[in-house]
Amino acid sequence: MRARLYYGWIMVAVTATVALVTAGTRAAPGAFLLSMQADTGYSKTELSIAAGVGLLLYGLAGPLAGALMNRLGVKRVAAISVLTTATALVLTSLSHEIWQFAIFFGLVTGLSTGLVASSFGAMVASRWFVKHRGMVTGVFGASSSVGQLIFIPILAILATTIGWRNGAVLMAAVTAVLIVPVLIFMRDDPGSMGLAPLGAAPGTPIVTAKPKADPGIMRRAVGSRDFWLLAGTFFTCGATSSGLVGQHFIAFSHDHGFETSVGAGALGLIGAFNFVGVLGSGWLTDRYDPRKLLATYYILRGVSLILISFFLDSTLNITVFAIFFGLDYFATVPPTVALTADRFGRQNVGVVYGWIFASHMLGGAMAAIFAGAIRDALGEYVVAFVVAGSLAVMGGLLALQIRRGTPAQRVLAAA
Repeated sequence: MRARLYYGWIMVAVTATVALVTAGTRAAPGAFLLSMQADTGYSKTELSIAAGVGLLLYGLAGPLAGALMNRLGVKRVAAISVLTTATALVLTSLSHEIWQFAIFFGLVTGLSTGLVASSFGAMVASRWFVKHRGMVTGVFGASSSVGQLIFIPILAILATTIGWRNGAVLMAAVTAVLIVPVLIFMRDDPGSMGLAPLGAAPGTPIVTAKPKADPGIMRRAVGSRDFWLLAGTFFTCGATSSGLVGQHFIAFSHDHGFETSVGAGALGLIGAFNFVGVLGSGWLTDRYDPRKLLATYYILRGVSLILISFFLDSTLNITVFAIFFGLDYFATVPPTVALTADRFGRQNVGVVYGWIFASHMLGGAMAAIFAGAIRDALGEYVVAFVVAGSLAVMGGLLALQIRRGTPAQRVLAAA
């Protein structure tokens, strides 16, 4: 008799689909930047501030998402997210004033997509899986890569053909369709279906109540050196990925004489190889010390950013950078989630990792604004890329200082 499919894998499929489309929405500012500037007349700095607001709220929504999922459940939070995001995209397409872009394209879409961002996937992985947790977290990161791979080139092409406003409406329609699988298939936790997490120790009780974080967990977390090391290194991740490359690489390559399609294609290639990189990182995280993985990822990322700032002079160099950077792009997520669970407990991942992810997006927001301001002031992005690369190398060295916890603590965290 064939074994019945564990329902957690259906949760993985639904959550991965939501992550895929969410990544497409978050990629829109970078894909639309040049078209929006030509259409509205606003500077890169002004539009980058609006995008930066979105990145910041995207991160700050992480802790809110953790609290809401504990209170309302995963399904309701996902439904609220997709409907609000679709509405905000439509309102963005009707905007003409910079404050409107900041509110709809920045604040509202940032907040709504942030509800189903990285902390959402981390909570699903931690609730449903003990075995394969790193791999499942990698699948969610890979889904974001696929979303980038699919949507960045499409949105960039739409922006140059039918205009960014119509592109935003089409993105809203795609997002709204997500409500169907969310309402039909998504469940709050394995206990609601009479299941234990996959790979849980024999005899683990089935908990039917919504999992709750430990009282006062954040008070204890902020008093921990390891929390600040995790938040600091993830700040570096956001600054160098979402903030700099995600928002400005198309404009950066355009400054060097390349067509918009080349920069968009490079971001798509980053997404394609990140699919491989983040899955590989999930596999490695289940087997090796996450701290050493993080150090390797950040140092190699820093070197690549510094090199491309001086050698963006051929399609070959862009391609090599995109492949190398893509393998590293979201590879930091599985080891960061694993370290969070090991240090603070599986039941606390949604809350603690939510704040760590907020630091990631704070880095992204600051880098997006900084890079735009540097470009407008100096007429080039070189300084922004060198600073970001140096920051990444420092992040790699800091990652080695994180304490993983004793073997007994790690077993308790996985229970």
